[in-house]
Amino acid sequence: MSSPIRTDNLVRTDLRVLTAVQGSVGSLPGAVRVARGMSHFGEHALGWIAIGGVGAVVDSARREQWASVAVGAVGAHAASIVVKRISRRRRPTHPSVRVGVSTPSRFSFPSSHATSTTAAALLIGRASGLPVAPVLVPAMLVSRLVLGVHYPSDVLVGSALGALSAAATVRAEKNAAVRFGLTGGDAAATTAGAA
Repeated sequence: MSSPIRTDNLVRTDLRVLTAVQGSVGSLPGAVRVARGMSHFGEHALGWIAIGGVGAVVDSARREQWASVAVGAVGAHAASIVVKRISRRRRPTHPSVRVGVSTPSRFSFPSSHATSTTAAALLIGRASGLPVAPVLVPAMLVSRLVLGVHYPSDVLVGSALGALSAAATVRAEKNAAVRFGLTGGDAAATTAGAA
């Protein structure tokens, strides 16, 4: 059990970093507009699901890996919702924080956007062979702070949970392929059906 002093220090540090990001990156021209666009794209992992679906359709050689992008994003989002319901940490409400977008829930820990984006970015990198995570993940994490809907600890823990979710997705895909003797797109279809 954490002590009240440690909790108070975390809250103060979180708030200090949040307001610093809003005062620097968040004050750049167009930053809030871009962050809102990213927020809508990542809502309920829908943008990542769409990318996984399109990839699976157009890249038949790596269909199962693209399908895993969608499966992994959904699984990561679901995991973050479970943790949110347990932690019940409220979103930032301090008067110094500017909130730039509405949210579907009052809870902030962990950031579902950070969780699903990290999982999807790692899995997109695996499917495409491109290192997209170092670009996509920090951008989404900072966007949640720019919009004032998360504390830094929300996005960092969310990102860690997303990385774990991506690893679990890859493991499930490989296990399904071995267990059912599947190759190509069949492995992802079975993994998606089992999830």
